[in-house]
Amino acid sequence: MENLSLFNWESAEQEQMPQNNSGNLDVVKMEFLEAETLSWKELFSGFDTLHAITYSSGIGFVYQLLEMFQKAEIVFGCDEVISYSLQEIMAYQCKTIERLRESASKRKIDLVARIEKGTLRFFVARNVLSHEKIYLLSAENGRKRVIMGSANMSFAAFGGKQRENISYIDGDKAYDWYWDCYCQLKEESTDEVAQESLLCADDAENLEQLPIARTIQVKKAFVLQPVQEAKEEVRFALDIKNLAAKFSTAVPKPDKKGRQMLSPEKMKTIRRQVVAGKTKDKELQNEYPQLEIFPDEGLVRLNDATLDLQPSREEVAKDIGLFLKYMDGYEKFNGDKKGMQRRYFEFANWFFCSPFMACMRDMAVRYNQNLLPYPVFGLVYGQSKAGKTSFLETLLKMMIGQKTKLSAPDFTRSSIEGLKRTVKGAPIIVDDLTNTRFNQHAIETIKNDDFGVADGLLHYPAVVISANEDVKAVAPEVIRRTVICRVQAGLTNTQVMQSSVVRTVQREIGTAFYREYLRRMLPIVNDLLEALKDDDSESAPDILARSSQVLLDLFAEYCEREVPDYVRLLSLEDYFSEKVTGSYAIKTIQDAWRTSRSSFEISEKNNELRYNAGATWEADRLLKELPETLEPHKSRDWVVMDLDEAKKFFEIDFKKNWLDRFKRG
Repeated sequence: MENLSLFNWESAEQEQMPQNNSGNLDVVKMEFLEAETLSWKELFSGFDTLHAITYSSGIGFVYQLLEMFQKAEIVFGCDEVISYSLQEIMAYQCKTIERLRESASKRKIDLVARIEKGTLRFFVARNVLSHEKIYLLSAENGRKRVIMGSANMSFAAFGGKQRENISYIDGDKAYDWYWDCYCQLKEESTDEVAQESLLCADDAENLEQLPIARTIQVKKAFVLQPVQEAKEEVRFALDIKNLAAKFSTAVPKPDKKGRQMLSPEKMKTIRRQVVAGKTKDKELQNEYPQLEIFPDEGLVRLNDATLDLQPSREEVAKDIGLFLKYMDGYEKFNGDKKGMQRRYFEFANWFFCSPFMACMRDMAVRYNQNLLPYPVFGLVYGQSKAGKTSFLETLLKMMIGQKTKLSAPDFTRSSIEGLKRTVKGAPIIVDDLTNTRFNQHAIETIKNDDFGVADGLLHYPAVVISANEDVKAVAPEVIRRTVICRVQAGLTNTQVMQSSVVRTVQREIGTAFYREYLRRMLPIVNDLLEALKDDDSESAPDILARSSQVLLDLFAEYCEREVPDYVRLLSLEDYFSEKVTGSYAIKTIQDAWRTSRSSFEISEKNNELRYNAGATWEADRLLKELPETLEPHKSRDWVVMDLDEAKKFFEIDFKKNWLDRFKRG
């Protein structure tokens, strides 16, 4: 049984908050008469028509309630739908209809027959419903009742199993006022469930029968306005989810019936484990940074302290000078040093931009946009003594004033995901990963890059992996999700011993440059987040391009010398175009064509180019970098490609002269 408060309704002020900006509320003024103890059947009996608004619901209770009424309309909302984006609405409507259909079948209730007769109508939300739970009851003899309060349409709410605030008012005056509210909400925020929707066996294959799709067919077009959540409430909800995730490792697992047996001793054990976990987190937080960026508020926090985003001109100029001095050091390297500087600058642009990627990805998910333009993995690999580790340490020092890295043996998918829940903002650096560990752990971690999406995390860090030349090939599914920097220059042992530039720069460089970068990026990112909400946009907002513009402006403004050529405007094309991701394959084929044309077989008749890579693993490596337009495949050590497409991709005519044929013969 449930105690139900019985009120005498007196008057109502009709101020519609959604329709004006006055901040006024609809307030119903009541007088308390008495409290009664009723069963839910007694509360609803004596009426033949029901109109109801409910959020969560127990379908079994819904069907029992429907049996009491000759006519009924029910509006279903959903507390779990956060943004009311199109994909969330479609998913919610699919599952609601599926639930109605399956439960009706089990109870042998013919919903379609009642809908066809016009005695039953269901509506599902496509917009934010009011938080009211309203039940409007009427009878042919003129009797009317309004039931309202906190109770959703379920046995849990109306069966006396949990405390609810339930009240009712009898009479025309209250009924008429709430009836107007009901009709307005139904018209503006819902779609009707037609009998065709309930007859479809698979909603995923019959999306045109979804209520929202049928509404679009009738209205021809309408605008779906996304919800602008209250930032404080969203953060609070996410904080609860994150804290629950941390508690989950300490809480005992339920038994087969889903029950959790607790005792004072068990609670002490849970407490010890939680305290141990917090101690470990504090140790990690001391070792790893907590960089939190809030574009909407224009502020940045590092280890709970608000950063000063107004550094002096002298400090910024000093940091830029030291960075250029560091980059000048690559002039002494052996190999493609100019290309190395260009690639390192590209990587630095993404590295500095990476703390914004979590919030960009979160917004992209909410508005059904592509995640790939916002990568959260980076890979620096190539020959040894290329300064990869010191370069990454220097970038991190510029960002947060400290150097941290994870040793390769500690790298696993689970350990990285644990760190990503603890560390915030600044990239996690995994140093010197071997090819074996890369294949065992990194590839799966990168491929499943939806971390943080379901939880709505906004500050998780990027992961940067450094590896040597033994990382022989990078698979296409990794290339699409990773900023890759392959370096082909290095120092000799003697040059490494003699160099002191790294130590000098890392000792003297500060965070002023990066704080000025953040100050300029915050409003830009805020605009980019808004741009992600635009369904009509033909391309994803390019945060890497905007970041490179900020860097170029900073160097031009503060640099006391000519800005080097490698400091330049960039875009997604510079990171993910086929010419970039296939750069190793391009260089390999071009070098081989120049020095060893006997490695190639050309068939104009079959439009086929064959290249002997010399080893199976090298053929595999090339195959992974070649675009699908070349239709590449392997035959032992040979890589076989479409000749016409290969000519365009490698920018080579692939025609052998008589001398080449003579040498081979």
